[in-house]
Amino acid sequence: MMRRPRSKTCKVIIDVDSESDTSCIQIISSDEDSEEWIPPAPKSKATSKAAVAPAGGAKKPVTKRTTKTNQPNLSKVAEDPKGPGKSAAMGKTETTDEEIRERRGAEEKVTQSDDLDGKIPEGSASETRVKNERLSFMAAEVQADTWAGEGTSQTGLTAKKEEMKEEDFTFDEPCLKKQKTAGTCQGKPTTAASSESHALRNELQMNWNLVQVLSRLTCVETWVCSNVITLIREENTVPFMVRYRKEMINHMDADAVRDVQLVYEELCTVAKKTQSVIQTLKKDGVLTTDLEQNLRSCRSADELDHVYSPYKKGSKLTKARKAKALGLEGAAISLMNSPESLDLRAWVKPDTSGLTSVEEVAIGVEHILADMIAKDPETLTYVKALCENSCVTIQSSLSKSAQKDKVQRQNVPSDKKTGTKKQQKHVDIDKFHLYFNFSCNVQRIQPHQTLAINRGESLKVLTVKVNILDRVKSDFCHWCINNRWRLKTFVRPDLHTLMTNAVEDSFKRLVLPFLVRSYRTKLTVAAEKESIVMFVRNLRQRLLACPVRGCTIMGVDPGFRHGCKLAVLSPTSQILHTDVVYPHNSSKYKEADKLRHLMIKFSCTKVVIGNGTACRETESFFADLISKRFFYPLDVSYCITSEAGASIYSVSPEAIKEMPDLDPNLRSAVSIGRRVQDPLAELVKIDPKHIGIGTYQHDVSAVALKGALDSVVQECVSFVGVDINICSETLMRHVAGLNAGRARSIAEWREQNGPFINREQLKQVRGMGPKTFQQCAGFIRINPQTLHSLKSSPPPVAPTAERAAPKKGKGRTCVSKPSSFKPLDQTCVHPESYHVAQRFLSLLDQSADQIGSPALHQCVENKVKTWGVEELARKVDTTVETLTLIIDGLTQPPGFDMRQTDLLPVGAPTVCSAASCYSPRLRTKTPGSISDCRSIFDLFSHIVPEPVTKTLV
Repeated sequence: MMRRPRSKTCKVIIDVDSESDTSCIQIISSDEDSEEWIPPAPKSKATSKAAVAPAGGAKKPVTKRTTKTNQPNLSKVAEDPKGPGKSAAMGKTETTDEEIRERRGAEEKVTQSDDLDGKIPEGSASETRVKNERLSFMAAEVQADTWAGEGTSQTGLTAKKEEMKEEDFTFDEPCLKKQKTAGTCQGKPTTAASSESHALRNELQMNWNLVQVLSRLTCVETWVCSNVITLIREENTVPFMVRYRKEMINHMDADAVRDVQLVYEELCTVAKKTQSVIQTLKKDGVLTTDLEQNLRSCRSADELDHVYSPYKKGSKLTKARKAKALGLEGAAISLMNSPESLDLRAWVKPDTSGLTSVEEVAIGVEHILADMIAKDPETLTYVKALCENSCVTIQSSLSKSAQKDKVQRQNVPSDKKTGTKKQQKHVDIDKFHLYFNFSCNVQRIQPHQTLAINRGESLKVLTVKVNILDRVKSDFCHWCINNRWRLKTFVRPDLHTLMTNAVEDSFKRLVLPFLVRSYRTKLTVAAEKESIVMFVRNLRQRLLACPVRGCTIMGVDPGFRHGCKLAVLSPTSQILHTDVVYPHNSSKYKEADKLRHLMIKFSCTKVVIGNGTACRETESFFADLISKRFFYPLDVSYCITSEAGASIYSVSPEAIKEMPDLDPNLRSAVSIGRRVQDPLAELVKIDPKHIGIGTYQHDVSAVALKGALDSVVQECVSFVGVDINICSETLMRHVAGLNAGRARSIAEWREQNGPFINREQLKQVRGMGPKTFQQCAGFIRINPQTLHSLKSSPPPVAPTAERAAPKKGKGRTCVSKPSSFKPLDQTCVHPESYHVAQRFLSLLDQSADQIGSPALHQCVENKVKTWGVEELARKVDTTVETLTLIIDGLTQPPGFDMRQTDLLPVGAPTVCSAASCYSPRLRTKTPGSISDCRSIFDLFSHIVPEPVTKTLV
């Protein structure tokens, strides 16, 4: 009987829809070689082109391929890269040698074109192959370049909108939300991405394209990623990019830009670590060409660690490396290429340990084959596709050690000390009672559940398993033996059994632990990211709360034993009086008289109560007094605010420096009152982690959490803007481009020379270079009212050239700056656009002195309705984004605050408001309005004569 030619087809049917087999493979931890597994990295062009070309030759275009209808996902990833002798595992195709040669030539042309400009011809066979193999875990360099260009295509400087498609569940990376930058209308490519990407690739010395990989990971257009990288390398801050470089980043918000920045930094870190590993291996003398190419193809720290771990000093020698050291690698290669000529008895060496018998030789060959199977990209892609089409669950249960402690606690006699200790353990165990018998699909588990399970596992309270159906193992082994790793000729039964054992050993000992680790890592990364997003969202809401201005406020830190601490604050947050009252004792009437005296003396009409201990009792006390009109003739109201972090701030160095003579308890009352007067200015003094705005903060990466929260603080402070003449040093250090040292220098200059008259005077501050000035100037305001009030005080000493001179060695000379006030300095318009604003005002026949006036507002509105923003931008020779920002700056009233709605102009022109440059969440259906900000005066509880209370939590 003649064997069917290998050049024809091979058909494998995998019943992934079968529901009969419900048994599971459970694994808790990997076996002895679970840590040795190394996922294969893509090869270089020189070594992988021969393997890639046959794969394309063996694959028909989608229009000509027949595929089983019940296997849509597996057919995309089960292509055999061994050449025309292998066919799709999930479909039956007929391919001739002539068609193979034609498609090989087409793929080589596509590869050459990709090397030149990074683009793929639309509708080509190569494009179809790339789209069908997007789920591949790792691919060769040629495939990597074609992947990254799929998200968008560009010709010259013209962007083509990306077609957003739903992505499948992946193992090696967390689910990323697509950044819908392609939906914006004004975004245009402003730089050639191909030249920039090639330059970055040469600089990093990696086998992948940084711009294209970044675009694929973040789902952002390639030209946008290239521009973001350029802006980051030029040391631009996120607030500056979001407000003043909108056209370059395609109108992305701050969160989207920060995500791109984080992924870019991770890729750069991987590249640097790769260079270090290569130097280490070269020094040790174990670096080979293939190993170096595998290292340079790694795109994440996990992949790099998997490749490098077997070569670390002190690492355990794996079974495959032991077998290779005995020289059995040749036997394994012979079994795959020419099994009919393999004789295991020829490899027996009685004097060598591990080769004393045929059985030992067979075991060594099995270990080598198992290692080869576990490192094959096509095999890993197929097994992951099998898992995606099956039910994979994560299960947690009470650990044996926790059960043992629980039993021992019940048998322990009632000793006071021991009982207290065991009771504490009992409370910790009961916190996880929801997860004692918990099971959930990995695609449906919630982020907080993942973090809770991880915490219970780290405390040894829970045991966690990942369950994969037995059907996955059977289908995997059947596919490997009959398709991917099928022996080329008929072999003896003993060699066939050897190959079967190698496949089963590879799945159980190497592949299955890798799948478990991949699932756990992906779930953990996604959960941590969601936790950080919740922190960021809550912190932004706290910082952008509407301030209460123009009234005297009494801050109350409630308490029972130590009394209620009081702090009376002026409308400018100056401390007028501090005291302590005891309203919860028998002398509450005496304390009430004391409160009435203080409130009438300082004309205080607003009371802010902290939500700590004795909050409700203190609230009832004030509500009773207000209902009885005890403070008549004052119309007093109160509110309750969060006091989270007040006690920590009261003993911090900033509080001691600001209020050195006050008791820490009284500093807490001051902080509570100022949180209502200006939440942004007060909360920036406290570490965001202490404000109580999230959960599981100790289970996420401390570095990532701190970086995200600090970025949000910088964004909020920058977009709201600061009055440089009255803001505190603590608030200034959070402005984009500034730090603690530069903020200190600005404060010192202000003390020595008086108030800043214009933004140009910032250049006289020590340490304020051109780049720093560019980043911070647009977020700093010169308020004319504040400037006038400060000028009414005794005039400061005039600045001298020596005082304004920079440090030695900077190469800067003292330049006299204009000392006149510029009206544009009170707006959000950047100094680099002042000449454009002047041209626009000339077009309107208006002057800068009319900024914020109703006449100018009406004139701008009429002009925009008549000509349109696009036409006006062409007339003044600028971009639409810049002109939109200028229109916002000219029409906003003096003292505009994006956190207050009562300052927004009525009937604002239909252009993007200044609030929209911060986040789309602040925009509403009617441009120019902010729906999420409302006056906090509405939050105060005005008590009517009836004993009715109304509180804010």
